[in-house]
Amino acid sequence: MAALATRPNRRVEGLPALDRCAVMGVVNVTPDSFSDGGRYFAPEAAIEHGRELLAAGVDYLDIGGESTRPGALRVDAEEEERRILPVIRALAGEGAVVSVDTMRAEVAERAVEAGAAIVNDVSGGLADAAMVPFVAAAEVPYILMHWRGHSVDMNARAVYDDVVADVARELADRLAHAVEGGIRPERIVLDPGLGFAKTAAQDWALVSHLDALHTLGRPLLVGPSRKRFLGSLLAGPDGEPRPASDRDVATIALAALIAVQGAWAVRVHAAAEAIDAVRVAAAVGDPGYLTREGNR
Repeated sequence: MAALATRPNRRVEGLPALDRCAVMGVVNVTPDSFSDGGRYFAPEAAIEHGRELLAAGVDYLDIGGESTRPGALRVDAEEEERRILPVIRALAGEGAVVSVDTMRAEVAERAVEAGAAIVNDVSGGLADAAMVPFVAAAEVPYILMHWRGHSVDMNARAVYDDVVADVARELADRLAHAVEGGIRPERIVLDPGLGFAKTAAQDWALVSHLDALHTLGRPLLVGPSRKRFLGSLLAGPDGEPRPASDRDVATIALAALIAVQGAWAVRVHAAAEAIDAVRVAAAVGDPGYLTREGNR
């Protein structure tokens, strides 16, 4: 794993500063999530799950109503809003810092009205030209992910000359577009998009070289949780990938390594375990962490 070439940036304007990598807990309000099979599709189940994640100590909740698993077809904006808005209203109303996971500006606008404080756009502004102008006007933090196309055919787009250099260049292009569109750079977080138009080998290359993405100067969110590349690594003797539900231990190990590399946040399903992992990473990577109040 490469050493850090630059001091990582973990400060996002509009959000509290932390002395460790943040943990973003996932709330999938979908019937076909690869990770939980629709366990939280009902609003009441999603709200209760959000409360459980908050009780475990997550810093942010990422609430989404459209599956982005490989091969998934899109739902319309009305259905996406129907799924997520009651959940956002309830959890934001209870004090949660909510991120809305959407590629649509109109859904993001409704979500922010309902209490969302962050927009997490896995398309990096490519799926909806209205997204960047909306985020600029709303003045909310914006998570901009590396993306090459919708889930239905994204696997065919996993062609790179050098995945680390290519992802860094394409993220830099999207970052420049967002800033030119009026979003303050201090409010932008970058995400390498593990599993999105990436093979397992390409995902491993990216998590091994986050230093190349730190040179872009913006905080990094990394989402390794239960992803296919972990399932492939942990395949059984028959070659079958380990099921998503059995990838949490590997996720937590990788979350600690990502945190040591200076990521701003990890996006995970197993919240309590991830919080332990990033605290361990902070104690290893920051000699002053243990001396600050509340960390011993």
